[in-house]
Amino acid sequence: MFVKKTISQTSNMKRHQLIHSGLRPFKCAVNRKTFSQKSNMKRHQLIHSGLRPFTCDVCRKTFSQKSNMKRHQLIHSGQRPFTCDVNRKTFSQKSNMKRHQLIHSGLRPFKCDVCKKKHSVRSLI
Repeated sequence: MFVKKTISQTSNMKRHQLIHSGLRPFKCAVNRKTFSQKSNMKRHQLIHSGLRPFTCDVCRKTFSQKSNMKRHQLIHSGQRPFTCDVNRKTFSQKSNMKRHQLIHSGLRPFKCDVCKKKHSVRSLI
């Protein structure tokens, strides 16, 4: 898949192209997770530092990443911008909608190691 994106500087273009190359030269020293961009690795490393500088102004829950806080805040706003195309059920988070849509797809990617039964969501095994 190719992305049509206008990038003004050569250095930014090279950094962007790493996303498509499959190269992930930046490695977290704690859990060895790899990243295509140094900035993403640095953001990830906040998880291990224990720092949670972003606070939800409604419930005071704290987060290591601003994007996680923003996603969380949809819970309080009542906004449910993601809609299942099959049954029109709405969700505050895209990941929850995607997980829900497995029900309609018939896919059951999660298998119990004991009984071998397959499920559409991991939490059922």
